[in-house]
Amino acid sequence: MLTDVVLEDDRWQGLGFEALAEKAAIAVCAHLGLDPDAWEIAVLACDDARIAELNADFRDKPSATNVLSWPSEERGAEENGAHPLLPEPGFDPELGDIAIAYETCAREAEAAGKPMADHVVHLMVHGVLHLLGYDHIRDKDATLMEAHEVAILGKMGIANPYRD
Repeated sequence: MLTDVVLEDDRWQGLGFEALAEKAAIAVCAHLGLDPDAWEIAVLACDDARIAELNADFRDKPSATNVLSWPSEERGAEENGAHPLLPEPGFDPELGDIAIAYETCAREAEAAGKPMADHVVHLMVHGVLHLLGYDHIRDKDATLMEAHEVAILGKMGIANPYRD
C-alpha cells in the first residue's frame, strides 16, 4: 500500500476513505511516472478541530482547513513554473504526511454541488502533489500544479474542479 491511513474520525469510514486515498495517490504516481510500490505516504483522516490544531501548530493559522501536507524533504522548484525534482527510488521511501478534515471537505463539496468522494480525491491529489514539490503560491507554479490536478482527475473520470 502506498498510503498508510489513520482514521481519527469514524465518519471517514462511511465514505470508504482508505480506498479513495490509495486511488488518488496511485493516480498521481502513475501520472508522474513514479512506481507507487516504491513510496509511502502517511494520511490522517481527522475532523476540523484536529486540523485546526495542526494548522495553528505548523502554519500559525488557528482555523480549520481542508487538507495539509508535510513533505519529507523540500522538493520544490526554484524557478517559478518549473517542475520540481521528483524523488529517486532507493533512498528514503517516505514522501511525507497528509491530514484531511471531514467537516470542511463535506461543506466544500456541498457548496460546490459535487460528490464528496470526488472532492476528497481532488484534495488527496492536491496533497500528494504538494509532497512531491508542487505548490501554488507563485502564479506559474499554481498554473502547473492545477494543470496536473485537472489531468489526473480527468483520467479518473472526475470533472475539472476549477470550472464553475
